[in-house]
Amino acid sequence: MTYDERLQNVSVLGAAGKMGSGILLLTAVEMADLSLKPENKGKTFALNAIDVSSAGLAGLMRYLKSQVLKIAEKKTVLLRQLYKERKDLIENEDIINQYIFDVMNIVRPTMRVEAAYDSNIIFEAIIENQDLKIKLFKQIDENNTGKPWFFTNTSSVPIHLLDEGANLNGRILGFHFYNPPAVQRLVELITTDKTVPEMIEFANSYAKNLRKIIVPSNDKAGFIGNGHFMRDALHGIKEVERLSKDMPFVEALYMINKVSQDFLVRPMGIFQLIDYVGIDVVKFIMEVMNPHLPDEDLHSDLLDKMMDMGVKGGQNSDGSQKDGFLKYERGKPVAVFNPDTKEYVEISTFQQKCNEKLGALPQTWKPWKVVNFSRGKKEAMLEAYFKELAGMDTLGAKLAKSYNAKSNEIGNFLVSSGVSNSADDVNTVMLTGFYHAYGPINDYLK
Repeated sequence: MTYDERLQNVSVLGAAGKMGSGILLLTAVEMADLSLKPENKGKTFALNAIDVSSAGLAGLMRYLKSQVLKIAEKKTVLLRQLYKERKDLIENEDIINQYIFDVMNIVRPTMRVEAAYDSNIIFEAIIENQDLKIKLFKQIDENNTGKPWFFTNTSSVPIHLLDEGANLNGRILGFHFYNPPAVQRLVELITTDKTVPEMIEFANSYAKNLRKIIVPSNDKAGFIGNGHFMRDALHGIKEVERLSKDMPFVEALYMINKVSQDFLVRPMGIFQLIDYVGIDVVKFIMEVMNPHLPDEDLHSDLLDKMMDMGVKGGQNSDGSQKDGFLKYERGKPVAVFNPDTKEYVEISTFQQKCNEKLGALPQTWKPWKVVNFSRGKKEAMLEAYFKELAGMDTLGAKLAKSYNAKSNEIGNFLVSSGVSNSADDVNTVMLTGFYHAYGPINDYLK
């Protein structure tokens, strides 16, 4: 079966979710572009958008239409070439509207998993529930005579367990998009010794067509991205717990969040990142990973406590940030949650005192945005900054050096334990998937 033939009938499980909707959008556009090729004229392309929520599917179709409009507006030159035989399409507006129609015409929203019984490829983007994934894979595979390929978006469940549980005989691989899939360029590709070689070849071609960067990860729980993030988050939590023995909890959390953002030149502090992903999601991923890590304990009593109080973080349906460890106004942290009083404490009431305790940032410091987007100058800026930081003895500098050392240790562990094939792969995941200005495996503070 050729690449084009494989994409003639596809299903996305969990299509109305945050990840599923992005995967569906990318796949719908790729399928529509294939359908418009002269050699595919007259062939039917069908993309089943499968989800348990009818309201979610309705919202998905609205989202899809608005996003396809934006995509079409950016590639009118290509669309004119694709529609060159259509003499009735003269104005750009006509071409754009036709393209939107053609993309939307491919998508079949449904709440019935049976729609996947005729699909060649199944993209799965449901919750990180191993048993549920296996149940769905098995059901589809037993009723689909075409021996379909399964692409799971899992960020933590070992692929071989899904393969064995659903008896797929290597017809599954991990294709982990980063959030949001339509924007993020990174995909982690996770295979096993049994993965069908043709699947890997297809996955690389598909990613290339979507202009994604593929980083291979070995089949270890959490893979590279969550392998680093979960351990990095736990370090931040432990640092807060250590500092809060001598100061109020809210001050300790503010300081570690500031250190992990400003002093380490990251796009957001570690507690902002936990809130962004969702406290509930972070806790759940740790629970998924933990049974496969006999020499570690990826668990936090603080995360348990926050969940028990119903403080979960995450995003609203419009993409705005929900309150978690931090309270947000217009996307910016304005208060810190106190688990003892179950109330938020305004940052403005203790910010100056905490900043004085941390000490000033190095004179060579520049915000993450300035550093990360200074092409040709970034490396020199980072070297100068960390050289100055290395010679400082303030509390902020000490915490930053310790945090960077732990991040470096985690990165090297991912290589030595066989999760990642190389330091470059670890760094690429953190640079591309987490937008860090530099990889964790670095020599800046050695």
